Amino acid sequence: MAEGILVPYTALSEPALTGLIAEFVTRSGTDYGPEEASLARRIADVRRQLERGEAVIVFDPDTETANIVPGDRR
Repeated sequence: MAEGILVPYTALSEPALTGLIAEFVTRSGTDYGPEEASLARRIADVRRQLERGEAVIVFDPDTETANIVPGDRR
């Protein structure tokens, strides 16, 4: 999904942003280290990364899906 449309996190409604982040952090294969973090903490962590530009939202028009990727991979 490197080729996609960059979507500012501020363009999403609060429920849509929270839902996207929650789906992202609960995906199979995510690893949060030796100590499991709460869902609320993981959502807050990703939200901060989006606010700082460390992560970005990319929309793929071909699959009509959105993903959160590191800001430097864009």
